[in-house]
Amino acid sequence: MILGRSHYHVNQTEGLCYSVNDVTGYYNNLTEKITRFGRQDNEVPLTTDGDGNTRYFSISIFQYGLAAYDLFLLTRKQEYRQKFLNCANWAIENQNDNGSWETFAPQNPREPYSSMAQGEGISLLVRAYKDTDNHNYLNRARKAVSYMLTDIQHGGVCEEDYDKLVFYEYTYRDAVLNGWIFSAWGLLDLYKITGDEAIRKSWEKTVKSLALALPSFDNGFWSKYDCGATLASPFYHRLHIAEMNVMYNLTGNEIFKQYAERWQKQLNNPINRLSAFCIKVYQKIIEK
Repeated sequence: MILGRSHYHVNQTEGLCYSVNDVTGYYNNLTEKITRFGRQDNEVPLTTDGDGNTRYFSISIFQYGLAAYDLFLLTRKQEYRQKFLNCANWAIENQNDNGSWETFAPQNPREPYSSMAQGEGISLLVRAYKDTDNHNYLNRARKAVSYMLTDIQHGGVCEEDYDKLVFYEYTYRDAVLNGWIFSAWGLLDLYKITGDEAIRKSWEKTVKSLALALPSFDNGFWSKYDCGATLASPFYHRLHIAEMNVMYNLTGNEIFKQYAERWQKQLNNPINRLSAFCIKVYQKIIEK
């Protein structure tokens, strides 16, 4: 990640061709996952973990598919469209009956599900439906959102009460900022394509919850990876800035613009960057 050689942590600016009102390109620029690290064929990508084992990892596949769709929109090359559809088909073939995708089973087999996987899977399937008009993609996206809106207490990936809706990238740790946002974007995409008012209300509810929670993702000189004590790496700090800018464009809520500007100023400060880097290295060491 530090050397820029991780396919998990490619440069991710705001999306290159997204729309506020329509389902077009994705909100986050994931294209380097293909232009720098992509396969030459159309096979669904495998992921190698820290122990050298390879497996299919839902989040990586969904992001790869979203990257391919953006590249197809930008170039109109059919090779990118095929990569995109292959990933969408993998999502259908590997979706559980309740709409979930097992994501973190090797790390935590008792809690393998992720709202981030659900949200990005929904975004991928919605775009596949728009591209092909195949209703199976849309039906599977609906199943995925139904599971994503299941409370953790009932085996799901969110926490909801009458005025709060929080999504959990990992159901066994504190809420993660970037994962929460990727989850919410799945809701927005499904609402855009269906006009379902219940989904719109869930989107607005989680946006309100996120806006209120932003102070818990700031430690005073840098952003935090989660709402606990984990500081964001420089990669995730930049990602947070891009996500805040997108959220402002999507919602018009000034709080997102304020945090984007605040975190950009922190990034521009060399003392802040050095302090954040040192703290993050220390956190990584003590995690081992």
